[in-house]
Amino acid sequence: MSLLSDLINLNLSESTEKIIAEYIWVGGSGMDLRSKARTLPGPVSDPAKLPKWNYDGSSTDQAPGDDSEVILYPQAIFKDPFRRGNNILVICDVYTPAGEPLPTNKRYGAAKIFSHPDVAAEEPWYGIEQEYTLLQKDVNWPLGWPLGGFPGPQGPYYCGIGADKAYGRDIVDAHYKACIYAGINISGINGEVMPGQWEFQVGPSVGISAGDEVWAARYILERITEIAGAIVSFDPKPIPGDWNGAGAHSNYSTKSMREEGGYEVIKKAIEKLGLRHKEHIAAYGEGNERRLTGRHETADINTFSWGVANRGSSIRVGRDTEKNGKGYFEDRRPASNMDPYVVTSMIAETTILWKP
Repeated sequence: MSLLSDLINLNLSESTEKIIAEYIWVGGSGMDLRSKARTLPGPVSDPAKLPKWNYDGSSTDQAPGDDSEVILYPQAIFKDPFRRGNNILVICDVYTPAGEPLPTNKRYGAAKIFSHPDVAAEEPWYGIEQEYTLLQKDVNWPLGWPLGGFPGPQGPYYCGIGADKAYGRDIVDAHYKACIYAGINISGINGEVMPGQWEFQVGPSVGISAGDEVWAARYILERITEIAGAIVSFDPKPIPGDWNGAGAHSNYSTKSMREEGGYEVIKKAIEKLGLRHKEHIAAYGEGNERRLTGRHETADINTFSWGVANRGSSIRVGRDTEKNGKGYFEDRRPASNMDPYVVTSMIAETTILWKP
């Protein structure tokens, strides 16, 4: 008799050409990921060859009950690390039956910016540092923390090892390998300053693919924590007090910044970001005012600043970039719950297209 695990791990390609495609989209809150699966007659590698699909938008806070149909447009394909074989994960964005993008469809506006000839010519690269906190199920308290109590103060946990410092490494490593398997350009992981908090990095990714890959990586992380019986939180300040918040530092460069004389281009771009500081803060994630206090490696939310190797500034430029006269910079303002489509496209729009 087969065990449940045997059936879950059945290799479909031994008996059929058919595959399973898991369609993934962002729900009405802007952070809730949803998904459902369908059978396709054979392997697919081009999103344009996938059928559109629909769902009940009234159950995701994206449509009224008397006109509830929302249409899924497939946009990016990743290998499915859960079902494996030829099965796929499909990142979708959402539209009305008339073809209008829903207000929660942030990919649509980002794709318009990234397809602008001036932006495409600059080949914008992104590296997103996604921080998150692992919580114990039912109690919403960080993994490894005593119930109703606190661990020792911050210091030994950042990149720490040992059962008294690193909580949830099995989840983190499973996620790391699953993302590589899926074809996500994940470039690393590390334990963070607050115990129970971790980070993964996606990139370098070009243009719209940065947003697709971050959302796919978030989806895989949510699925793995589901299996492990834990909760993942993207709250920018999950624990009040003397504990680090969670951000999504966004590293960025254009072709002009990566070439000789690029440091001057970087400084002009930072100047433009400073002029639109309030607009960027408004789009960089909810609850960010609890995180951007001027403490715990952040700049104050109301003040724009930049510096070389300064983790207390809004924008940090690396020593290598200063020394080489070209490279990239890091926008440290985005919160962990930011929408990567919004943040990446807004940085490109401000630094490339916007004329002060």
